[in-house]
Amino acid sequence: MVSRFTWSQIRQTDEYRGRWVALDNCKYDARTAQPVEGSVVDSDEDLVELCSRIQQGQNRHCAILFCDDAELDPPSSRPPSVRSAARPYTH
Repeated sequence: MVSRFTWSQIRQTDEYRGRWVALDNCKYDARTAQPVEGSVVDSDEDLVELCSRIQQGQNRHCAILFCDDAELDPPSSRPPSVRSAARPYTH
């Protein structure tokens, strides 16, 4: 049975807390590219077991996220800064 929820709803549900959750038919945040809503197709405490079932099933293009109760970072009003990776080292 597939249920559609927002990621916030999933994170507030005891059934999924502490488990890996496979989401299909996701809607993604345009800014972060993170899933914000989807159909829960499966969940498991063991990531390997979950991935094995997903590979054998029909829903092979799922987003798999760990559901914990840590606070999400609120969206920032400014874009992240870009830092140069090639800065010379000086003494």
